[in-house]
Amino acid sequence: MVLARPLLLRVMNTAAPPVLPTTAVVLAAGFGTRMKSALPKALHPIAGRPMLRHLLATCETVFDRVVVVLGPDMDAVAKVAAPHQTVVQHERRGTAHAALQAVGKFGAGDVAVLYADNPLISADTLRALLASRRAGAGLALLAMRPADPARYGRVIGTEDDVRGIVEFKDATADERAVGLCNAGVLCGPAADMARWLAAVGCANAAGEYYLTDLVGLARADGRRVAAVLGAEAELRGINARAELAIAEATVQQALRLRAMDAGVTMTAPETVFLCTDTVFGQDVTIGPNVVFGPGVTVEAGAEIRAFSHLEGCVVRAGAVIGPFARLRPGADVGEEAHVGNFVEVKATKLGRGVKANHLAYLGDAEVGARTNVGAGTITCNYDGFAKHRTVIGADVFVGSHSILVAPVSIGDRAIVTAGSVITENVPADAMAFGRARQETKPGRAAAFRAARRKAPKD
Repeated sequence: MVLARPLLLRVMNTAAPPVLPTTAVVLAAGFGTRMKSALPKALHPIAGRPMLRHLLATCETVFDRVVVVLGPDMDAVAKVAAPHQTVVQHERRGTAHAALQAVGKFGAGDVAVLYADNPLISADTLRALLASRRAGAGLALLAMRPADPARYGRVIGTEDDVRGIVEFKDATADERAVGLCNAGVLCGPAADMARWLAAVGCANAAGEYYLTDLVGLARADGRRVAAVLGAEAELRGINARAELAIAEATVQQALRLRAMDAGVTMTAPETVFLCTDTVFGQDVTIGPNVVFGPGVTVEAGAEIRAFSHLEGCVVRAGAVIGPFARLRPGADVGEEAHVGNFVEVKATKLGRGVKANHLAYLGDAEVGARTNVGAGTITCNYDGFAKHRTVIGADVFVGSHSILVAPVSIGDRAIVTAGSVITENVPADAMAFGRARQETKPGRAAAFRAARRKAPKD
């Protein structure tokens, strides 16, 4: 017992210090003037998701807490930022000034400052940034070596020992020849970050407080500044519509590869456009020029044929959509069902094996299993004031060019004859005629033509 106690104390004294909670501060107060848009820059979508939400989703996997810095009257941005904490930069006086507004929410661990217009940073890169800080860097930053350094700020020094950051407009010819470029993200201990941010000055041509000044302040405190190298594709900022298009292409390529790796066949993948929340089962086949809007799930074995557009819908296993079909929000296409060319489906549930193969509109409806909807059929769901539902049973045959005026129901196994306008409920097993009786006048066509020939010319 006498020997055991000192041994226990020795083990306790060598325990690693606790890792304090980390915080990501995301700057999202910018107008995005170069986007030339009334929409805040942080809300411009990439693959159907606001660029701010892309970055937040990544930060949520790396940091313990996230704080978003907004400008005044940016309620739409605050909604996208939820449920994370937000602070307001009432005067837009630069990036360091924006980060300073969040000081009260830094906590005690490491703090990283990021930009909403850098939405494609990967979780691995952010983890490498934190690891660099914990490995002894007083301040860590993200850097890249772009193919065309263009007008990026240059990182002076080495990756292990950054001496400073020089903006392109202030750089000498030798400094502009440096290939290591600043990506903007900085990470340091909360207390140091708060102190350095408070010490940033605005003695520059723009009269703004720049986040990059933290590098000089950290070095003045004797702290080593290190750069973590990331890929250009994920660190490239988005300040203009052309850069937004480049980011879109990058994300689309990643989403297509992920889908194909999971068992989806794309005959012309470069023509297929996905959203970040698109869900596919195995053995789905997608033809050329198909667009998936937000909220689409396609189950195993379904086929989406060329030039179809899907949004807010579910396609069940084995169903066939298109070509040239449109599924709008609320469409639920049953197993083995067919939705063919120039058919539009909205807020409608199609049962197993339903066929609507051409030129139809089915809105605010429910269609039972194995029912056939003929070409040119529409559900008249809107009376100018409100939407009404059409309920069609199982094993129904709806003839071509039928108009179903909601609210109306058609019972199981009923037949609606071609060209009918249905305004009353049709019971099961009934046959409904909703058209005028045909009249045939023998010889009338010849008489009509003769009369027209004799008529005076206009």
